[in-house]
Amino acid sequence: MFRVLTMAAMVVLTSVTTSTAAQKAHNSKITVVFDQPLPNVPGKSMRGVVVEYGPGGFNPSHTHAKSAFIYATVLEGEIKSKVNGGPTEVFKAGDNWVEKPGDHHLVSANASDTKPAKLLAVFVVDTTDNELTTPDP
Repeated sequence: MFRVLTMAAMVVLTSVTTSTAAQKAHNSKITVVFDQPLPNVPGKSMRGVVVEYGPGGFNPSHTHAKSAFIYATVLEGEIKSKVNGGPTEVFKAGDNWVEKPGDHHLVSANASDTKPAKLLAVFVVDTTDNELTTPDP
């Protein structure tokens, strides 16, 4: 009986560890490059975030602050992105897209396993929103 319980516990722990590990970023770096209150829009700020992916890098699926309107542009390489139920798209340097408040970002990754990629995301958010991104549970 003890052996059966031990094996069951190991299976449960392994599956919990695997699913938790799948939710962590891999080979990515996020840097806030500017944060400025908008003087003509009280209570709102503009924040710029550079996301750098090494080869094969990605961030887990996530949502952004509920007030966030986001404009993203690819600065280098190719970015794979999927928002809500839309198709998975690949954006090349110079391409851009928007994410609306409440959108669910399901895929955010470097499209290449051999070259780096970089994007600039510009957020317009409530000034009080300190967390820009929340990974899925």
